[in-house]
Amino acid sequence: MFNVRSVLPVSKLTCVTALVLSSIGATQAADTLSIESWRSDDANIWNDVIIPAFNKSHPDIKVTFAPTPPTEYNSALQAKLKAGSAGDLITCRPFDTSLELYKQGYLTNLDGLEGLKDFSDVAKSAWVTDDGKDQFCLPVASVIHGYVYNKEIFEELDLTPPKTRAEFFKVLDTIKSESRYTPLAMGTADQWEAATMGFQNIGPNYWKGEAGRKALLTGEAKLTDAPYVDTWKELAQWKPYLGRGFEAQKYSDSQNLFTLGRAAIYPAGSWDIQTFNTQADFEFGAFPPPVPKAGDTCYISDHTDMGIGINAGSDNQAAAKVFLNWMASKEFATLYANAVPGFFPLSNTSVELKDPVAQEFLSWRNQCESTIRNSYQILSRGTPNLENQLWNVSAQVINGTMTPEQAAKETQDGLEQWYEPQQ
Repeated sequence: MFNVRSVLPVSKLTCVTALVLSSIGATQAADTLSIESWRSDDANIWNDVIIPAFNKSHPDIKVTFAPTPPTEYNSALQAKLKAGSAGDLITCRPFDTSLELYKQGYLTNLDGLEGLKDFSDVAKSAWVTDDGKDQFCLPVASVIHGYVYNKEIFEELDLTPPKTRAEFFKVLDTIKSESRYTPLAMGTADQWEAATMGFQNIGPNYWKGEAGRKALLTGEAKLTDAPYVDTWKELAQWKPYLGRGFEAQKYSDSQNLFTLGRAAIYPAGSWDIQTFNTQADFEFGAFPPPVPKAGDTCYISDHTDMGIGINAGSDNQAAAKVFLNWMASKEFATLYANAVPGFFPLSNTSVELKDPVAQEFLSWRNQCESTIRNSYQILSRGTPNLENQLWNVSAQVINGTMTPEQAAKETQDGLEQWYEPQQ
């Protein structure tokens, strides 16, 4: 057997050994990527579907998915980044949380990344600096707001999904007066649902989507303007349809009320599709927020929810960019959208979904104008925090303890305390 020791002196053997070991180590480091994420529920999908698909075309890059529970992710990630122990790829929350990481030097500037050309400015807006110059995360997925409904109940009561607000309340009246079912499955105990599945769901039809959202940013519009007051006025009309004790009803209670077949309509985020697929034993469908009147342009909240960036401290920048460019592909978009129904690709490529309800949500992009939640970009980085205020006042409006006008004044006064364009 060939023996290195027989042909090299010890000093040279040591050098050769060091070179070989360092070469092996460099190769392993360059070809190994670890992903930080809060999507712990999706671990099996990444490990069994997404990563194997990537390795078919990139067998030389090993990828591991290392999620942290959602409630612990932000603090745990910050600690890892400070300690220099975070993974190579960072799953990005939208807007300020990730922007702050970029400002602190923890995320790589992605300007010039080939895959970014396949995303619109709206899709990229959650992970770009305020001046629009620096992109620091690749957009991955959005969630869409609307309503999910029990098809069996609608058939029993001879109802069809409403298209206008008048039709919507007529449907609610029919369910309330002619059946034993709760018309709307939503509570206000957790508050965030009142804003997220209430205010941000129906509001874009009032403030005209992106035009209205951007007008708040520039100061051209105020929260005391008619579109916002009218949004809260409609929310106030929900109270009679929410069922007994809705003030103490939590998010999980609302899900259970719907999946047990006791409620007809659920104000939804598309992320609920997976839960309902698992728990509901009836067929359900979806419809978008009804427009003011027939023929009006419809607007949907197609909210940027998740991106992915590169740890600026990673030694594997080149391999990480290879992975991100693959994530911008139609292959990834199709895999992810079908593996995680209700989380929709943000790239411009079109995909076909196997889940009929997810496909229904996605089809609204072709029918309606898309926008994002109006409190997420810039407007919630001061004190008081606009997002938290919207939770509170929207819940109070539905409860009947605050008027729409009072909700408008409180949020506008809060914004004026710290946001210069609104002063």
